[in-house]
Formats: sequence, C-alpha cells, structure tokens
Amino acid sequence: MPHARNRNPSPIPEVTWDTGLKEMNETWKGAIACFGVAVFFAMTIGIIYWQVVDQPNKNWILRGTFSGLIWERNTHSIVIQTLTENKTFVEIGVKNVGNPEADVPFVRNLCWSNKTEFCFTWDSVANIKISLESDDASQTECYNITWTPLNCHMDLEDCFSMINVSWYGGASVQAQNWPINNASVSMQPFVVSDLQADPLGYGSVLERYFLGSTGVAVLVDPEVALQVGFESMRRFCLRKPPSMAKLPLKYTVCVGSNLKAMHQEVRLRPLSHKPALPNMDILWLPFWKLLVNVDSGVKLERELRTFSNRLKRLHLGEGVLSLTEHSTALLSDMLDHEYLYGKKKVSEGTTRDLTLLRLLNISATLSPFLGIDSQQFQASLEDGREAYWLSLPATPQGHLAPLLTHWKEKFCVKLNVSNPAAVAWFIERVSSLRALLGVEYLVLEGGERNPFQEHGLCPPKALARDEYIQLLAEVATRISNSVIVTAGTRPSQTPLFLSMVPLSSDWSHSGLKGLIPSVLHYSLLGHSFFIPDAVAPSPWSLSLTRSSSSAGWRSSAFSLSCPSRLPPGCTLRTGS
Repeated sequence: MPHARNRNPSPIPEVTWDTGLKEMNETWKGAIACFGVAVFFAMTIGIIYWQVVDQPNKNWILRGTFSGLIWERNTHSIVIQTLTENKTFVEIGVKNVGNPEADVPFVRNLCWSNKTEFCFTWDSVANIKISLESDDASQTECYNITWTPLNCHMDLEDCFSMINVSWYGGASVQAQNWPINNASVSMQPFVVSDLQADPLGYGSVLERYFLGSTGVAVLVDPEVALQVGFESMRRFCLRKPPSMAKLPLKYTVCVGSNLKAMHQEVRLRPLSHKPALPNMDILWLPFWKLLVNVDSGVKLERELRTFSNRLKRLHLGEGVLSLTEHSTALLSDMLDHEYLYGKKKVSEGTTRDLTLLRLLNISATLSPFLGIDSQQFQASLEDGREAYWLSLPATPQGHLAPLLTHWKEKFCVKLNVSNPAAVAWFIERVSSLRALLGVEYLVLEGGERNPFQEHGLCPPKALARDEYIQLLAEVATRISNSVIVTAGTRPSQTPLFLSMVPLSSDWSHSGLKGLIPSVLHYSLLGHSFFIPDAVAPSPWSLSLTRSSSSAGWRSSAFSLSCPSRLPPGCTLRTGS
C-alpha cells in the first residue's frame, strides 16, 4: 500500500483573524459607551443649568382674557398683571416659614389638562391650587387661591404689597386712616375687639374684604381661622396658623378695569333689593348722654328730671336722654323683678313711680352680660338654665359650667345667643323694660367680647370667629327697628344703626382727624346706617353726622364744642 505523501508545512504562520476582530469590536464598544455616558452627563448638566440658571425670572402660570398670573422667582411672589405687562394689579409675597430660602421655580403644572387651573406642591410642605374664573359681561377675572398644608406644623402666610397700591377696607383701628396703608397692627386674630379695652386690636367694624386702587379686590373665605397684620406703607399679610386639622388658607383675588368697577361688582351687585330702613327719626334728634355717678334709681330719676328741665330752660329743643348701662340697671332695679324675669305681676307703687319717667324720651343701654351676683343669674342656676349662658361641659355627665368673663369691672356671664330659649328670655326681658319705662331707642353693646378667646378655648362652630356679633344683630332686629348696636360684621339688610367708635379729644387720627376716614370706611364695608359717638373734650361735646350708605346717601360729619352754659355731666350726639 503506497504511503501517503505528507504536505510540507507553510513557511507563513497561520493567523487567527476571528480573535483580532473581537478585540477590535470590544474597543469600539467601550468608546461608544464612554461617549454615551459623556452625552448623558452633558444633557443632565444642561437640563440642570436650564432649570436653575437659565430659567426666566417670570413664569406665566395662568392666562385669562386680559390678565394673567405670574410666578416671580426673584421676589418669591405671585404677580397678577395685564397680558401686555403694562399694569400690575397686585403682588403677593409667599412666605414659606419652613424654608424661606427655597428657590421654587414654579414650572410644573400638575393640573396641565385644565387650562384654567394650576396645581403645584410647594417644597413638599404645602399644596397650592389656583383656579381662574372670568366674567365677560362685567370684565372681571377672579383667581381662587387655596393653600393646603401637608403637615400640622405648617404656617401659611401670604403678604400683599402696598407699593404703588392704595388699600381700603379690612377692619377699623384705633387711628383710622384713609387709605389703610399707614396702619400698623401686629399679626393677630382677625376678629372684632373693643378698642377701648384693646387699643392695639381691630375695632367694631370688620370685613374680610380689601380693595386696591389698581382695580383689585381680595376676599378671604369666611371659614378660615384668619390672622392679619399690617406693616405701615409696606404690606399687609394674611396668615393661617398651624392646626391639627391642617385647614387651608383660602382667598379670592378679583381684578377689573378700575377700583369703582371692582367694588360695584364684588360688593354692590349681590344686593338683590334695597335694605329695610331703621327708624330714621333717630337722625334728627340730639342724643344727650347723662354722665352722672349715682347709686340708686331714685337719685337717677331725680337727676333725669332736673336735667330735662335745664334743657327746656336753655331752649335746646327736644332730644333723647341716653342712659349708660349702669343707669339702665338702676332703673330696672326699681321695677318688680318678678315681672321682668318671672311672673308677670306689677306692683302698684312701681307703676305710679314710673309715670314721670315715661314722659321723658329715654334711650336705654343693655348688653348680653349679666353679673354673677345678680338675682337673675342665681335664679337661672336654680332653675337649671345654665345653657342660657356661654358654657363648657364640666362633668362627664354633660353638666354645664358658665364661662366667667369681665365686663364693666364686674365678673359676668354672657348670653348664649345660639340658644333659642335664651334668646326668647332676653327679648322678653328687654320688651318688658321698654314697656315699663316707655323706652323707644335702645343701645345694645358688648357683642365684641369673646369669652372663649379670653380663656384660650375653642368656641362651638355656631359661635366661631365673629358669629356671635351676627347672631346678636339678628336678636336686635327682633326687638325693634330703633336699636343701635356697637359692633358689626358681614353687613346684612337688617334695619339697625351702628354706633361708631368713641374718639379722643384731639386732632390726631384717633380723634377728630379720624372721623371722616371712619365714615368712608364704614360706608365702603357696606354699613348703611351709623351714628358717631361723642367726641368729648370733657365732660361733654357735640358731634353731628348724617347716616352714610353705599346705596346713595351722601356723607358729612363735623364736631363742635358745646358752650359753657350747657348742663354739666352730659354729652350731645345728634344727626343733621
């Protein structure tokens, strides 16, 4: 068998081509991966630079027909401007107490599907929702702004700039100015208080309504536990303090062509008909305040007769003798208490003694307070009528303990105006007093004091914030149309007169210089009928005014010093 011939080995060594190609591919893959990573980092840096550095300072959040809402990054504020940016309606500074240095670009709208709404989460501590409502007929646009805290420690506060804007409305203060830009009030609950007891608080007229000269109106939701502070010539701030319930801060900002159009649309248009008129005779009669210090009804009756005779001798005309609450109490003590507070039985002596008093035109002063040392209060406890007074449960069984408060240098309890039985008892008491004394005009004061707030307690929902004042005004309308109240909020179409805050005997804004600003302020807030208190140098003075109304009444007010021959111990207040 022939042997197979062996091939000679090639002088050229064999080369493994597949291995070299794989090494080359791995090299290219690494280069491509590095390039991809570099591009990714470059894009990331570019996006961060665009969001943080190269973003415009203004971001349009919402656009309406003629106005729009802008987030201003530099000033940390929300600005409402015309779409052409030639007019700024209002600038609202956002105060994030949790992290005031946070830079929030406000660029992501979580409600992007709705062109009239804007939603955003503020630095993981609060949500904001803004909705736009337009009214083509009235040429107004309203932005409903709601801040909702995400934790119970969040403090929400928005501040409205006074730069290039004159603001009106809000609350009366001790030194009333017009506009309110000069006001300086520390942050505090936005509730009615007694300026004589608390001169640094808010006065007897208060509304959650602010009007700006640029054609902007701010209306705060009535359910918000609101605090307000004023920094003179800088800004005023709305604050919602922290709460376990995480309640929101809600308000509406409306803009229009000018201030007059805005006010007529927001405040005057809701009135469906003219308000009922109170007893207008009160405007034409002088009110003589009898300031005497007596300790019995008999002495007071003698002073009234003497005073009335002096007025006749001086030919000062017919007027109303206005009694203080203390004097009214002295006269009521002359009456049979069984008639006023229990059995309707009148003693013959009482009827005979009051005959001359009925001939006088007397104005009585009452309040919802009752001294704890009075027979009426003791009787209410004995009869199990503790619910007639503002109270709190004192035992697990639900027994009530009336809240004690301080009024006219006495410890008192205050009428529970949310209790129909208590209201009926009070009206019967007042009606009996008016019938026996022949009283036509009545001054009802004391609505502004809040015993719950004084004790740091949370009031019932029916009496929260200034609801007590509103309910007391409804009680006054059931008594008569000749009642003067000393506090008012959310004016309704009720036939009542509102007594203005007493003024100091000087030329400052706490005195005579504040009279006309107060008249304008009361009218703007919708109080149609009001009369000033006396501006008393000492111990008597003359103050004249005409009732003012946003429905067409013209306002005028001035003060004069009484001549020295007037009877001592009196002041005169009259309408002309």
